[in-house]
Amino acid sequence: GALNRLEVDALGLDAMDRRYLHMIADIYRGGPVGVEALAAGLSEPRDTIEDVVEPYLLQLGMIARTARGRCLNAPGWKHLGLNPPAGSQDGLFDA
Repeated sequence: GALNRLEVDALGLDAMDRRYLHMIADIYRGGPVGVEALAAGLSEPRDTIEDVVEPYLLQLGMIARTARGRCLNAPGWKHLGLNPPAGSQDGLFDA
């Protein structure tokens, strides 16, 4: 009950994690997108994005941190219930 009130889903993602994933998927078509753009779009400091939001998403394989920016991987698309856009490079950075 407490986790439901905190909007934590079955994988342990909270509302901020889902906002982050949706921003990459919806606005940047899966990436790559720079961390500064994400921080500005989410109204969060870059440090919060890098130190709080991204580590668990990286561990789950939902995102990739590349030299060109952050990209949404197949598990991220699947968790959001979305399909990668046609012509995307989805899977390019999957392990």
